[in-house]
Amino acid sequence: MAQITDLATLRQHFTEPNPLTRLKIRDHLDAQAIAFVGRSPFLLLATTAADGGLEVSPKGDEPGFVAVADNRTLLLPERDGNNLIFSLTNILERPDVGLLFLLPGTGEMLRVSGTATLHDDAALCQRLVSRGKPAKLVTRIAVTRAYFHCARAILRASLWKPEGWPDPLKVSFGRVIAEASAGQAGGEQIEAEQIDAFVAEGYRTGV
Repeated sequence: MAQITDLATLRQHFTEPNPLTRLKIRDHLDAQAIAFVGRSPFLLLATTAADGGLEVSPKGDEPGFVAVADNRTLLLPERDGNNLIFSLTNILERPDVGLLFLLPGTGEMLRVSGTATLHDDAALCQRLVSRGKPAKLVTRIAVTRAYFHCARAILRASLWKPEGWPDPLKVSFGRVIAEASAGQAGGEQIEAEQIDAFVAEGYRTGV
């Protein structure tokens, strides 16, 4: 396998983009982008650590859970999760972030880049209340680039077509944790079934 190490070689595999394509890239959210954010229930947040490590974190809630403060500012609420806070730690180290908004049934996606800051003032957290709970904190994103990505990837994946979906895959966190605990000298043996039951109850009561 030949490794590609320079832009000239890379570009040989792709034609230059249509000049019109570049016109869709903006430094702010236009009316369509604002409407898309207002209906989207799910996004992926990309962050980078100081050592270069990358994280992509899923964020989901009621449609429109991300607030648009203005056409250059997004407010992303932080909810209960696994408390590893990898993405939040990364933002403290490097504020550059990327977001990919999805809207079920819509092929196009919204890509947003910007710089992020973390805020915990009570009024702002209360503004982003969901299911009776205020946000734990809020990530404020100053938008530097925004544009819609075409629907080709969604169409190829049949992402919104149930007839094209594979059978569901049951993920066992208990199995992962039990295997890891078994490899620790002197560690207490953890039963996979207990962990899976705990996770299932958390899904039922703590969403």
